[in-house]
Amino acid sequence: MARQGTIVFFDLETTGLDTKSCHIVQLGASCEHHTIFNRYILPCIPIEYGATEVNGLTVSYDQLFLHGEPFEQVVSGFVDTLPLSKKLYPQLKRFNQPYLVRYFLGERYNAHNAVEDAKLLEELFYNRWNPDNDVISEFTDWIALK
Repeated sequence: MARQGTIVFFDLETTGLDTKSCHIVQLGASCEHHTIFNRYILPCIPIEYGATEVNGLTVSYDQLFLHGEPFEQVVSGFVDTLPLSKKLYPQLKRFNQPYLVRYFLGERYNAHNAVEDAKLLEELFYNRWNPDNDVISEFTDWIALK
C-alpha cells in the first residue's frame, strides 16, 4: 500500500515525567529525507533530577546547558500577540490576525497556515508594532533573562 502525504515524526524532552506539570525543553522533528527541526526552550520551572539524568539538560543562572555545555541559541519565551495587540491598539474593531495584517501591512493572505501566520506575526511585531520590553513582558511566558 502506497503511503500518501508526509509523515512528521516528533519527540519532546521535558522538565519531568508528570505530563500535567512539566514544561517542554526540546522539540525535535524529522520528516521526509531527514528534514530536521530542532529547538531548545528555556523552561519556566526547574528541571527535575530524573529528567536531567535522561536528557542531560540543566538550567543554571537562567541559561540552558546540555551535558554542562551552554547553548548559544535557546527559545527564551513565547509572546501571546492577541492580548498584546489589544493593549497596544485598543481603538481597533477586531483583533484577529487577518484583520491585523490587513490593517497594518495592507495585505490579504490565506490565514491558518502556521508558517505563514508565524511569519506575518513576526513582521507585525518587529516592523510595525515594535513594543517596548515592559509592554512585551506583560504578555510573555518566559524566564526574564539577565
